[in-house]
Amino acid sequence: MNLIKSLRYPVLLMGLLLPLTIQALSGDRDQPMHLEADSVSIDEGTGISLYQGNVVITQGSLKLWADRLWIHRRDGKTDKLISEGQPTRFQQTTDEQEEVRGRALRAEFYVDRDELLLFDDALLEQGPDQFRSDRIIYNRTSSQVKAGTSADGKQRVQVIIEPRKKTAP
Repeated sequence: MNLIKSLRYPVLLMGLLLPLTIQALSGDRDQPMHLEADSVSIDEGTGISLYQGNVVITQGSLKLWADRLWIHRRDGKTDKLISEGQPTRFQQTTDEQEEVRGRALRAEFYVDRDELLLFDDALLEQGPDQFRSDRIIYNRTSSQVKAGTSADGKQRVQVIIEPRKKTAP
């Protein structure tokens, strides 16, 4: 179910404190990941690489910008990515061709779970709708978003839902 479609029904507002759904573009996870940065430091012993300065990651429609990015590899595979920035930001296109945007001071992406966690001053937007909290979890596989206490955060979730314009029949 699409986030915007689910929010059209007022009764769902009572259960707004998540999970809500956002369907990521399904082919993105099968695309190669491209990285750019001002510098990189690779430690093959620990499996951790540090990219610094104007970091940009692109994978299909998914884009992430950060000041610093750590990539953790285990057994020859990427396990997780941790980014920090003022803020670190991401955007991705959904299967419905809508854009999802997010930002936070820190983000963690767990590859095996296909899950992005946004920490500290976190914001998630789809269209004109916004979700703010200290912690937001965005799972691309299950198409779910959790925020606030449902994501083990401490702050309440602040939500802005813009009214939808009616289209002529």
